[in-house]
Amino acid sequence: MRALPFDNQFIQELPGDTDGINMPRQVYDAFWSQVQPTPVASPRLLAHSPEVAQLLGWTDADITHSDFAQVFGGNKLLAGMQPYAANYGGHQFGGWAGQLGDGRAISLGETVNAAGQRWELQLKGAGPTPYSRRADGRAVLRSSVREFLCSEAMHYLGIPTTRALSLVSTGEGVLRDMFYDGHPEI
Repeated sequence: MRALPFDNQFIQELPGDTDGINMPRQVYDAFWSQVQPTPVASPRLLAHSPEVAQLLGWTDADITHSDFAQVFGGNKLLAGMQPYAANYGGHQFGGWAGQLGDGRAISLGETVNAAGQRWELQLKGAGPTPYSRRADGRAVLRSSVREFLCSEAMHYLGIPTTRALSLVSTGEGVLRDMFYDGHPEI
């Protein structure tokens, strides 16, 4: 799998929390926290966007390489990746929520492609971060499929948005109370 040139400008230029503790906690005086994705049992590539792969300079051979699912499943890092979760505050449910942050998203790093475009590679559902509050930091397949399809659909409709590189299953179930009735299921 072809290496990418990572420069990680966000974490190079802004103060961060380098404790590396992947558990919910209050973080002070930092725009980001160093975290590691939680490894998964059996990552498997389900879908990918050939156009986004091309934007990054990757070929079909890079996408089908065995390391691809390992990296985008959260089990392995490429040289130069420096994973972090962003810290931010804001309003939620009509009131100031204080610290929010990436509760289930972990940025792997920032790369600049051959055209000089900056891209941030991020995992969704990669495990807990300091901003996960009481959640497990995982994502279920149905919402991941929706994010993958909607981000690409919005792009092709001319609406500025993030782009989806791939959809990777973990080989693990995620416990959720889908109907909020006190009966969680995998």
